[in-house]
Amino acid sequence: MRQPDLSADKARALKLTPVSRETEKRLQLYVDLLLQWQSKTNLIAPSTIANIWTRHVADSLQLLDLVPNSKVWVDFGSGGGFPAIPVACALAGTAGVQVHMVESIGKKAAFLRESVRVTGAPAQVHAERIEKYTGAPVNSVDVVSARALAPLKVLCDQAFPLIERGAIGLFPKGLDVAVELTEAAKYWNIDATTVASKTSPEGCIVIIRSLTPCDR
Repeated sequence: MRQPDLSADKARALKLTPVSRETEKRLQLYVDLLLQWQSKTNLIAPSTIANIWTRHVADSLQLLDLVPNSKVWVDFGSGGGFPAIPVACALAGTAGVQVHMVESIGKKAAFLRESVRVTGAPAQVHAERIEKYTGAPVNSVDVVSARALAPLKVLCDQAFPLIERGAIGLFPKGLDVAVELTEAAKYWNIDATTVASKTSPEGCIVIIRSLTPCDR
């Protein structure tokens, strides 16, 4: 199957989120691999293939500016690798960086492993359910992220063990973010801010810096 010409979309994405030549090469290898696997494993919505660079790559890379100097990431439900693989590609070569991807679906975990191999990104795949994840020592995690995975209340449930010990939560969200924040606040005391997305006019990133159950 012939792939669409993505050069214009790539140029737009890299204007929004500039990267080094080395990072660009890694990202290109990753996108090429994803498009190859997409024909047999549904990694992204088919409707987003034509703007994969802006819709997925740049959307992931914009998280980096929100947490400068963060080196250890845990990404829940990594799926097709967003935001984890672009983040790891951008941070490659920085001492101490490790991106942990937690993905329970076998085919997607296999794709993530191949992405790490092909790009040389400093990342590790944990093929297990989020509640069973025991990868990075909880005290060493700088950032916990999840993209298009679950409502914010559920993400708070899942990320609490890491945020409680100092990790910052980064959760890209869409138009329903206010509703999700209201629902999550019924169960959690949340120190959260939102930042407008660079890639989607209706999108934002929820940044959670502290989290405690409401019954505390």
